[in-house]
Amino acid sequence: MSKEVPQPPLCDKIEHSYQLIGRKWVGLIIRSLIEEPKRFSEIHAYIPDLSKRVLNERLKELEESGIILRHVITSRPVRIEYSLTR
Repeated sequence: MSKEVPQPPLCDKIEHSYQLIGRKWVGLIIRSLIEEPKRFSEIHAYIPDLSKRVLNERLKELEESGIILRHVITSRPVRIEYSLTR
């Protein structure tokens, strides 16, 4: 009989990162922001099969996790751009 060697637990931050990055659409959202900041509609146009509701949820999750920044541009009309953090 072979004995399984217990694996040490992963760092909570690493575990959370794996779970977040592994979610559906997150990789494509990050890919769409690699070259330059984009508005919601530009990200949606880059990933047309992604519903606006899910895109909104994923953007909030990525912002809360510190992966993207949400920048409000106070010109008329008000615009919101998303960009990757360092």
